[in-house]
Amino acid sequence: MPRMSSSAPSFGTLHAGPAVGFDQPFEMLLACHERVRRSLSLLLRLQAHVECHGADAQARDAARDVLRYFDLAGPKHHEDEERHVLPRLRAAGRGALADRLAADHADMGRQWAALRQALQALRDGDGRTLDEAACRAYAALYAGHMAAEESEAFPTAAQALDAGTLAAIGAEMAARRQQG
Repeated sequence: MPRMSSSAPSFGTLHAGPAVGFDQPFEMLLACHERVRRSLSLLLRLQAHVECHGADAQARDAARDVLRYFDLAGPKHHEDEERHVLPRLRAAGRGALADRLAADHADMGRQWAALRQALQALRDGDGRTLDEAACRAYAALYAGHMAAEESEAFPTAAQALDAGTLAAIGAEMAARRQQG
C-alpha cells in the first residue's frame, strides 16, 4: 500500500509475517494470529484515519486489505480451529472452553457482517459509516479469543499429538486453502 503523507500515520504492510508451513499446524495457527493482530491494528488505524482524512485513496486501499483478510483468511482460520482444536478440547474435558471459543466465532461472524458493510462502503468511497465503537469491539473480542487459544486451547489440543496426526492436520489445512 502506498505510504501516507507525513501528516498522517502509515498503514504499513499488512500480510508480512513469520514463515511457517502447514507441516507445523499449531505454529501456523499462531502465525495466523499475528496476521489477525496486524489486520485489527490496520482496522483501528484506518478508522482513525477516516475521521481525519475521509475516504481517500489510502483509506480505500486499507479497507480492501482488511476486507480481503477477514473475508478470506479469517473464515479458514476459524474452520481450522473448529475442525482441529475444538474437538480435541472436548475430548480433553475442556468442553466449556470449546463452547466459549465456538460462541466467539459466531459473535465475530455477526460483528464482521456489520463491519464488512461499512468497509465495503469505505472501499467504494464512502467513509461516513466506519464506527469507532464497532471497530474497537471487534478488536477486543478477537484479542480475548486469541489469548484464550494461545494460553489454553492450542497447548491442550496439541498435547500428545504424534507426527502423523500433525502431518494429517497440516495437509488438510493446506488442501482446503488450495480449493479456494
